[in-house]
This record gives sequence, C-alpha cells and structure tokens, in this order.
Amino acid sequence: MQDRARATRKELLESAAHLFIERGYAGTSVNDISDHSGKTSGAIYFHYSSKEKLALAVIHEQFATWPQLGAPYSAPGIPPLEKLVVLSFGVARSLSEDVVARAGARLWAERRTMKSPVPTPFDGWVLAVTRLLAQARTRGELADGIAPSTAAVTLVHSFFGLCMLSEEAPSSRNWAERLDQWWLIMLKALQVEPEPAVLLARARGRIPAAPEDLVPRHG
Repeated sequence: MQDRARATRKELLESAAHLFIERGYAGTSVNDISDHSGKTSGAIYFHYSSKEKLALAVIHEQFATWPQLGAPYSAPGIPPLEKLVVLSFGVARSLSEDVVARAGARLWAERRTMKSPVPTPFDGWVLAVTRLLAQARTRGELADGIAPSTAAVTLVHSFFGLCMLSEEAPSSRNWAERLDQWWLIMLKALQVEPEPAVLLARARGRIPAAPEDLVPRHG
C-alpha cells in the first residue's frame, strides 16, 4: 500500500513538474495536472492538499537531489578549484536535463506567486564554494585579493543566473559550452597563475560519462 502511494506521489510530482516547466506556476491548474497524470483531482488533493503544496514538493525534491552532486566536492586528492568546476557541471547538468530540477528552478524564480515561504539553496552552495576557495588559498592556488566568502557569493549567484538565463537563450541546449566559456573567465581571475583552459580540461576529464551534448561543439 505504501509502495503504491509512493509511486502515485512520484507520478504526480513528475507530471506537475512537466507542466510547471511549460506553463509556470500560475499557468498550471490542478485539473491540468489531473489530465496530464491520468489521476483524478481527488487523488491529487489526497496526496497534496493544494497546488501550492505540490509545487513546494517539487522544489523540495529538487533540493533533496543536490547533496549527492557534491560527491566530487568531498573526494580526496582533487585540487579544490577542479572540484569546484566538476561540481558546477553536475549542478548545471541537473538543471538542464532533470525535469524536477528544471521545474524546481522555475518555481523558485516564481516564488513570489506563492503564499508559503520557499526554501533557497544558495546559502548551502555559498558555504561549499567558500570552503573550496579557502582550500585553494591554503594551497597557494588562489589569486591575491580574492576573499573566499565574498568570491563565493559572486560565483554562486552568477552561476545560477547563467543556468537560468541559458534556458531562454538561443542554443540553450548547449549548456556545457556556455559553462565552459564562463569558467574560462572566472578561472582567469581566481587562479594565482592563470591557466584556465588547462584546469578546465583536467576538471572535464574527471566528469563521469555524460550524454553527447555535454561535449562542447566548436566551429
């Protein structure tokens, strides 16, 4: 019985996520989710008492998947700036390819249309990035004048801005190439001896096998 309920909640969550991506929060109704999922409105209200509760569940599900993306961040033996690049590709890939992550990002951007407070992931990511930059400074790899905590805020905010805006930009499916270009700029400022292309290539070599569109297409 619990397995069936869990499966139903997952179906509703994914159906709602598809619609939230396409239509946004305000443009999606419970009836739309019912039609898309093949479940009755009564079933939706049984598992989620309102559209807002379902939207919040999508956001929470998105955030719940992100800690596992931090595995490269904690792996030993990898230089911290390389860890940071690998981690960014994991997050960007999730935001580009995972339907729940994409829906969660759109819902977060539209959070002011909801009455309930919406959680934010940024504090946790800023802390993780601050630690990596502090490690880079300890190893003598961070450029002079770069304060880890301040730089972390700038990196996290600009990174998520890049991910969100890339969705609307031409050739937005080629997100990996956009992220490559962003890192070439960021690493030039962060590294004490700038070799952004070299570091980026090393980091890319550590990224697990990915779909074809993870490989940048030049020319």
